[in-house]
Amino acid sequence: MVASCSSSGSSPSSIGVLLAFVMQWLVGNWLSEALKLSIPAAGWVPAVQGYGVGMVVLLTFGAPPILALRRVPALRVLRRDLDRTEPSSWLVGAAGVAGLAALLWWKAGSAALASWMLLGIIATLGVLAALAWGLIALVRRLRSRLRGSLRYGLANVSRRAATSVAQVSALGLGLMALLLLTFVRTDLLDRWQVSLAKEAPNRFIVNVQDDQIEPVRAFMAEQGVPAPDLFPMVRGRLVAHNGEPVKAAPAAEAATTEEERRGQRRLDREYNLSTAETLRDDNRVTAGTFWGPRRPEKPELSVEEGFAAAMRWKLGDRVAFDIAGQRLEGTVTSLRKVEWESFRPNFIVLVSPGALTGYAASYITAVHVPPGRTRFTAELVSRFPNLSVVDVDALLAQVRSTADQVSTVVEVVFYFSLLAGLLVLMAAVSASQDERLLEGGVMRVLGGSRRQLRLAQASEFAAIGLLSGLTAACAASVLAGVIATQVFGLPWQTDWRLGVVGGGLGMLAAVSAGMFATRRVLDAPPSVTLRELQG
Repeated sequence: MVASCSSSGSSPSSIGVLLAFVMQWLVGNWLSEALKLSIPAAGWVPAVQGYGVGMVVLLTFGAPPILALRRVPALRVLRRDLDRTEPSSWLVGAAGVAGLAALLWWKAGSAALASWMLLGIIATLGVLAALAWGLIALVRRLRSRLRGSLRYGLANVSRRAATSVAQVSALGLGLMALLLLTFVRTDLLDRWQVSLAKEAPNRFIVNVQDDQIEPVRAFMAEQGVPAPDLFPMVRGRLVAHNGEPVKAAPAAEAATTEEERRGQRRLDREYNLSTAETLRDDNRVTAGTFWGPRRPEKPELSVEEGFAAAMRWKLGDRVAFDIAGQRLEGTVTSLRKVEWESFRPNFIVLVSPGALTGYAASYITAVHVPPGRTRFTAELVSRFPNLSVVDVDALLAQVRSTADQVSTVVEVVFYFSLLAGLLVLMAAVSASQDERLLEGGVMRVLGGSRRQLRLAQASEFAAIGLLSGLTAACAASVLAGVIATQVFGLPWQTDWRLGVVGGGLGMLAAVSAGMFATRRVLDAPPSVTLRELQG
């Protein structure tokens, strides 16, 4: 049995490895041209890994049906009317999940990461299957209102409900990935950029010195840019919390978790401290009381709430910083929620007015430069060489360019996911080939024409494709909504184009693959089909 599996797996693995090398060469050359990057050729290690993947898939997915052959009676080979011997669906499912888990563990290199990835895949397929089941139930109700070949095609979808759910889920997974990727790359990035204030700052100017404040403002006036607000910035290192010296962060080699590494970075870095009498609309007090126009006798601190939670600071805590050898200690009197996406200067720690007097400070500001002022940055740096200018427009363009490049690469992978869904569809059609041949033969004997049979099959696969596309669109819309609200801070906005594009792609892919897989049903003579299948 093992020898049989090994010999059966070596040929498909060899074909798969050969195709992989060809695809790597074709896709690699295309990506090199598209991304203007040099992509190295594949080595021999992926080929060996390909054979390993092939054997794992063969043993986990192919072994249960082969083992079930031991219980097949000899008479079943001669008589098709006897019941078939099927392997346990639970055994097949458990073996498949075990094989997938082994592959994930192998490629991820971590049992925990592989487990989370496996749970994510199972959950995604579960959600897609639930959506597919609901849509198929809807089709079951609608088919009674239809007539002719269309009704027969939809009847096949609902009659083979379990198979249809598997087909819709597999095809919908690839479509969902493609729709989500396209939506995030285009619409969400466009909406996020449009959501920025029309006059949002697009240049950050850093390291302005005391004696340069007025000359910088005069330069802005010459350029027709509104006079900017300049914010003092004093660098300090955290040294104490509630009177206790801050413990040294663990050495880099001793930090074993991401939390320890983040803690190390917080303790090792210097912080930019600033001061303000009033808060802008992108800062909102969530706890405590902000000092406002009053000048406290002792230094008070206002801290960004996320950072305070990470450092375990609370209202009333005393925090000390070392500023160029001098100690500054203040009490945390308020916590703030900061909208960092406002593209205006913001600070983690604000100090009450007067507390930073006497400390060496530089200033930071942000201005909006109208489009077309291409010489603004060059002229500013030429007049003030010590200034550093951050071009936000250039950064956004780079972000979009990087997102497009990454999306292009990932999109190629997702096309293979879509291809895998089509292969599942064709495999399911092949598994029901005898049943479809028998149904086609009966319809032809009863007077059905080839055109009617072709239309019935096309309607069945069109329904499966449409259900796959709608399922993918629903899932992609939900995921896009989560990304929009949690990552970009945008309101959840449904897009009807997802359903149209998803349904169209699903129908086109399913009809093409399905009609190709069932071409024998149309070509086989009814008399031969009935004689072979009914004996």
